[in-house]
Amino acid sequence: MDGALLAAAALRLQGHPPLIVDLEAEQDADHVVAVFRGHGGWGAVAYSNFGGLRYREPIFRSIRDLALSYFEQYFNLRREKTLRRYSKPVSLARFDRRGWMTSEDDLWYIPLHLVEVRHHPLISPASVRALATVDKRTFEGGRPTGGH
Repeated sequence: MDGALLAAAALRLQGHPPLIVDLEAEQDADHVVAVFRGHGGWGAVAYSNFGGLRYREPIFRSIRDLALSYFEQYFNLRREKTLRRYSKPVSLARFDRRGWMTSEDDLWYIPLHLVEVRHHPLISPASVRALATVDKRTFEGGRPTGGH
């Protein structure tokens, strides 16, 4: 969440609307990315200790396509692919009166808002049941890299 808020603020300073998307997982932590439009497509700025859950070039036709780009690298330590749902972009401008960009207070109202936002399924229940586990090479290459 912290990285997405920082990225949304930085994108705003560059002239983009401050938008975030919530990626919901099962048996794993959710992930929030700041999204932007550029060159006709959607891109994302994100931070994660998992290697594959970071920046995306603005080449995706839809938010769903962008969210799907995280699917293969979104896995837990049991090697299960866990990404299931995504939200539409949420504009942080709705929180401007609360000073989200400069406040020194906690911003818990933002993740609490994300819990209430409608999320859309990425894959069908039948697809979930048929998922293979992450292969060893992908697992080893994408595991947490220290830091936060």
